[in-house]
Amino acid sequence: MNYYQTEINRIRRICYSNDKQLKTVIAIRNFIDNNFDQELNLDILSRTHFTSKYHLLRLFKRYYGLTPKQYLTIKRIDESKKCLTKGMKVSDTCYRVGFGTPSSFSTLFKRKIGLSPTSFEKEQLSQCESAAGL
Repeated sequence: MNYYQTEINRIRRICYSNDKQLKTVIAIRNFIDNNFDQELNLDILSRTHFTSKYHLLRLFKRYYGLTPKQYLTIKRIDESKKCLTKGMKVSDTCYRVGFGTPSSFSTLFKRKIGLSPTSFEKEQLSQCESAAGL
């Protein structure tokens, strides 16, 4: 390999490195993890890291296999399960994890988990009581 080919390869690695993309996607995911309880959408996420919302959508999907919205929903559902397990009311849980209305929260929760939030809460309570009685 001659000098020019070596320089071309060096410049190509610098210009077309995926490190910046990877750092951006990781930073967006961390932002979602830390702010899941707030209003988040592609416009907000793209502004936080100065990138196009469509480019962000493609990158996030490429690296995580989910859109930012899907990831946010999973994060909110996981956090709501934790809150319900601790005995928090359904309506309080709904607002704490960032959903707009209890009805939309209940519908989405039931679709993802297979139980309504109230049923999930009762099931968790009965499991705790069973474990305590052993």
